Amino acid sequence: MKVKFMGAARTVTGSCYILEAAGRRFAVDCGMHQGNNEIEKRNWDVDIYDPDKIEFMLLTHAHIDHSGLLPRLVQKGFHGKVYMTPPTADLLKIMLRDSAHIQEMEAQWKGRKRLRNGDAETTPLYTQKDAMAAFPLFSTVSYGEAFSPSPGITVTFRDAGHILGAAMLELVFLEDGVKSRVVFSGDIGRPAQLLIRDPTVIEAADFLFMESTYGNRNHKDETESLNELAEAIAYSYQKGEKVIIPAFAVERTQEMIYSLHLLAKEGRLPADMPVFVDSPLAIQATEIFRKYRDYMDAETKAFLANGEDPLNFSQLRFTPSTEESMGINNTKGPAVVISASGMANAGRIKHHLRHNLWRQGASIVFVGFQAQGTTGRKIVDGAKKVRIFNEDVAVGAKIFTINGFSAHAGQGQLIDWLGRFKTEKMCLFLIHGEYIAQQELAGLIRDRFGIDAAIPDYLEEMTLVPGCELARVAYPEKAAPRIDWGFLIADLETRLAQLRERRGAMEGKAWVEQTELRDRLLEVNRSLSGIISEIH
Repeated sequence: MKVKFMGAARTVTGSCYILEAAGRRFAVDCGMHQGNNEIEKRNWDVDIYDPDKIEFMLLTHAHIDHSGLLPRLVQKGFHGKVYMTPPTADLLKIMLRDSAHIQEMEAQWKGRKRLRNGDAETTPLYTQKDAMAAFPLFSTVSYGEAFSPSPGITVTFRDAGHILGAAMLELVFLEDGVKSRVVFSGDIGRPAQLLIRDPTVIEAADFLFMESTYGNRNHKDETESLNELAEAIAYSYQKGEKVIIPAFAVERTQEMIYSLHLLAKEGRLPADMPVFVDSPLAIQATEIFRKYRDYMDAETKAFLANGEDPLNFSQLRFTPSTEESMGINNTKGPAVVISASGMANAGRIKHHLRHNLWRQGASIVFVGFQAQGTTGRKIVDGAKKVRIFNEDVAVGAKIFTINGFSAHAGQGQLIDWLGRFKTEKMCLFLIHGEYIAQQELAGLIRDRFGIDAAIPDYLEEMTLVPGCELARVAYPEKAAPRIDWGFLIADLETRLAQLRERRGAMEGKAWVEQTELRDRLLEVNRSLSGIISEIH
């Protein structure tokens, strides 16, 4: 059995793993690469996937970093079945069309700029027509229902507890009379999160591919997170400004609505403070959540049984149209605005940040993971200015980072989930995480369970043999993307600004940070030296 890591290898986006087993070639997920410009260039190079030779696909869930390249692969020749749960299918039909719309709009904007410069017109990564061409390939399977997409391969979806319809994959391969059990965790949910059931416990696997997004940190508890959200609301309400919440349209927006519903019940959301859900995609997704009530957790079902809708309250306003969206910032006074995208690098949230990020008294509340290179990550890391619509916008608002709302398990929860496995000599691969987080998690796993976890790199190929005797073929020159100088310079400028601010009263601490900055510059210099050596 072979596996090639096409994405989410030492990073958190672009999830895709191509397997060759039982005489078949198929893929688990086909996510879009997100982050800085160099990382996102990988989305255009799908010939390396050999799309026409992928016989079928298994999707863990609807998030774009796990599904967003499907239309591109269909455009390039993939025509096999795509297996997923029923809620995932419904969510994908709105999410892929929305993603295609963004691709078309960005290509149109870039195309006008290129034409003014006398260059050729820009084409989108894929179109809405490409997205819709993928829909007839969908085949839905419920949790716990074993199916065989091909002779010698049996698959079962288990509830991942991550977002509506998210699945872990249990695969059993029969090759030369020998059975192998392979588990892909997908994105493992945070136990006790709102709306969604807890992740399924799995106890047996010969090969386990486990996500590691938060491999180096734990989450705050739900009560503390609600208190922080209430603090942000109180801060901006008193100053007559807005609370801006970048949130993923699927799951995170719905969880934020639920949280605000709870705060309203407790009297901690001012009765005259409107809450706007300003994302057409999030509005449609919320309706799909209402459709699949049987997938909700016991607490949500109890609310519904008592006639209380946790996805609705008196101050909630949905703004699907462009005119309604623009009206939010044309109206003075405090308000809560939930808008996509969750990493603040696309969609309507960019407009809300341009109008509010610079305002003293406004609050920006990050409630999800921010990938390297995104606008959200730059703000969280302390940038004093960020580039939005070709304009430098100062960061004057108060920044809140509340990771207790994450749909991903934290470090301790990942360890607890892994600890339920009973298979001796299980082979473990850490995927879907940044390398620093993966290294820390791998160390904990080694200390706790005596398992040496492998950390695959981008485009690495492995031949899997029972007993963890791995034959590995790596391509380090391909794994490391070209340096994104814009991102690197902005990162260094941010660190320099932080040093200047803290110099004086905190000379000792500033000296330590200057040493860290010097080390980073040395690292850049080493990278440059390597590039020059390759050129020569």
